[in-house]
Parts: sequence; C-alpha cells; structure tokens
Amino acid sequence: MKYTSLLMMLPILCLAWQLHGAEPGSFIRVACVGDSITFGAGVEDRIANNYPRVLGQLLGERYQVSNFGVNGATLLKKGDKPYWKLPAFKNVTDFQPHLVIIKLGTNDSKPQNWKYQGEYANDLRALVDHFQSLPSKPKIWLCKPAPVARTRWGISEKTVKGEVIPLIESVAKEKKLPIIDLFQALDDHRDLLPDGVHPNAAGAKIIANTVHAALSSKESKK
Repeated sequence: MKYTSLLMMLPILCLAWQLHGAEPGSFIRVACVGDSITFGAGVEDRIANNYPRVLGQLLGERYQVSNFGVNGATLLKKGDKPYWKLPAFKNVTDFQPHLVIIKLGTNDSKPQNWKYQGEYANDLRALVDHFQSLPSKPKIWLCKPAPVARTRWGISEKTVKGEVIPLIESVAKEKKLPIIDLFQALDDHRDLLPDGVHPNAAGAKIIANTVHAALSSKESKK
C-alpha cells in the first residue's frame, strides 16, 4: 500500500523539483535572507519556532529550508551592519538556493542608516542581481517588512511603511518579482509584537504561513 502511494506521488514530486529548479531526488533548497525577525529574535524557543524552521515543517521533507537571518542586518551597503559584509552573505551564496526569500529593510529605517535612503533601491537591485547570477538560478521573493507597533531603536513605522515599502514595491515591479506582504499579514496582530518590532512565536508562525502560501501559489510557479 505504501509502495503504491509513493508511485502515485512521484509525478507530483518530480513536478515540484522541476518548477523549483532542483534535480529530481535532491532537496529543494530554500534560503531565508533577513534580519533579526528572520533570525527569530524575540521568539520563544527560537530554535524550534523561528519562521524558517516553521516554514520547513510546512513545506515538508523534500525542502531544505535554512535560516540566514542576522540580528541588526541592513540591506544598505552603507548601513551600520550591511548584510553584504556578514558571513551569512557568503553562506547563503555557497548554499546555492533554488528559492530565496529576502526580508530586509526594518533596520535600514533607523536614522543613521536611512540617511542613505537614495541608495536603498540600487542596493536591493544589486542583491537581486547577485542571487539571480548564481548557478542555481533561484526564484526570488521580496518581503514587505512587518509593521512597527511601537518605535524602538530608531525603527519607525512612518519610515518603514511610507518610504521603505514603496521602494521594495518599485524594485519588485521593475524586476518582475513576487512580493510577500508581511506588513498586511501582521497588521491586525500587533499584539504579537511584544517589543513593538519583533514577532513572538505566534507572529513567526503567521510569517511562516504567509511565506508558505506565497511559495505554494500557482502564480509563483509560473
């Protein structure tokens, strides 16, 4: 019975591998690129409940989901902690992902970083170009940052919503990339951002479900 079920599932699995650029029989590698929200800062039992870990459980055993989030990371190359200069950048490159989820921009909204806002779009384009140039030719999603329930560490919703997100939308449109709207997903769940910025475990689960829905949609497989 189990053998018959496996044979029935095989065409579906082969289609999934083909759609995501992986060789049949191999893992579909998913890279979650981001800052502390991706890393899981503020999440109870972080190792078990960070959003990439939950996403991996949702996607299933044929997917290898890795967390490349770094606390404080910025997209801006002139930011106070550029993702480009962190070990995670080399690690995700070496990972050769088939799918890349980019969630950067929250820390860029800090005043010391956002003074370089004129370079944000170019730096985002450059990051997309970097991943698109990889031999694995990954599919890329850009995420709108989560809402900011309370201004902390210089991170404000006014900047995130009014300035960062429009730039992400513009680059996504230019590059013909799908967007995952984490702002909308958590907008009605601000109680799940205990410190005003970082989602707790329940909030991380909402992020994972939102990303999973985006990766699983028919539109994403075109």
